Amino acid sequence: MRIRYTVAFTALVGAPAVAADLSVGIEIPRLSVAEYHRPYVAVWLERADQTVAANLSVWYDLKLKNNEGTKWLKDMRQWWRRSGRSLDMPVDGVSSATRPVGKHKLSFSDGAAPLGKLAPGEYKLFVEAAREVGGRELLQIPFQWPPAKAQTLQAQGASELGEIVLELKP
Repeated sequence: MRIRYTVAFTALVGAPAVAADLSVGIEIPRLSVAEYHRPYVAVWLERADQTVAANLSVWYDLKLKNNEGTKWLKDMRQWWRRSGRSLDMPVDGVSSATRPVGKHKLSFSDGAAPLGKLAPGEYKLFVEAAREVGGRELLQIPFQWPPAKAQTLQAQGASELGEIVLELKP
């Protein structure tokens, strides 16, 4: 019995600290336009040197035959130049269908894909949206990883995106 307790105690004491969490709230606004199409949206993290640290999510039209939805991904110009053109879409765990008007939330944990082991440092969250017969918008939120305390950071879109909320938890 004593050995079991010792092993269990050692396992608990040697356990790593709880991983940090990052969540992104993305609002797709209701637009009063004659022809409405859901926007394509890319969400990614960049390091201070402007290299891509992680692609968090890419929303596009997955259902078009012959994978034709991918040809419009380049309309999200910043994401396309930084990362998109080197990806073979769809990317498991990253790409998904476009989303309707409303608020959507993405959640990630340190050590889990696509966040992986994000090294400590300065980063920027980018959210870019492009819409057929519409516009394009790019928002960014700078942050420090790992977070020292719980934080909520925000950016406000003006056309294709509404409020973007970045929540960080140590």
